[in-house]
Amino acid sequence: MEAHIEVGENCRLELRHAVLVYGSTQRAFASLHDITVQKEGAPALGPARPLSLAFLRKLAEGLGSQVAAEILPANVLVRTPEMLVWWSPASRQIMFFGEADAEARKLNGKPFPHPPLVFKVRGRELYVRALEKNVRPEAGTRLKTAPYWNVAGEDGRVCLGTVRAPEDVSVTSIGAWQSAFHNSEFTHALGAVRLTTHPGGFVGLWQQLAGKRHFPTRYLVERKETLAEFVARER
Repeated sequence: MEAHIEVGENCRLELRHAVLVYGSTQRAFASLHDITVQKEGAPALGPARPLSLAFLRKLAEGLGSQVAAEILPANVLVRTPEMLVWWSPASRQIMFFGEADAEARKLNGKPFPHPPLVFKVRGRELYVRALEKNVRPEAGTRLKTAPYWNVAGEDGRVCLGTVRAPEDVSVTSIGAWQSAFHNSEFTHALGAVRLTTHPGGFVGLWQQLAGKRHFPTRYLVERKETLAEFVARER
């Protein structure tokens, strides 16, 4: 395993503590040990001490898991060190389609209405679901499949292709993440999950909506997943 650490300035790092994790197939626990530096040989472990919340908090901050204080706008639903979830009201956006489908390619550059959406960024991955109602969702709100190519219907993961995603996951990056999604070129279906109930399928849906102002949510597919479940799912 290779590890790379960037501290941003010249400093001397010293081994100060060790955490030992013990486990079996049913349970696990950990102990904290101070390090005793010896004149010869490897450092020695001090007596075991129970882990405290203060130590774990300090450890998380040192590993870069501290979230800077931010003013959360009303569209933010969840904010943790690893994840950002927000919703976007119904809107109109210009869309672009890939070369694989000649009929879809004819729609390039036209404005389309979009349903309200829920976005989740976890790590470097973007996920998206659709909403039936144009209101801020609650934990029990049932989500819909996002009706787009490049979006896996099973989990909502977005394939951004060559579009460059933002480098950070902060409240200020929400606009950049949404632009990365809407400005991407929709090229192909991901997986076998049905994207829309429109009788003309994906292409038929967007052919009907070109230039219109409102997205007909009756064409959204039920996902059988609540907002709380979408947030809790790690992938």
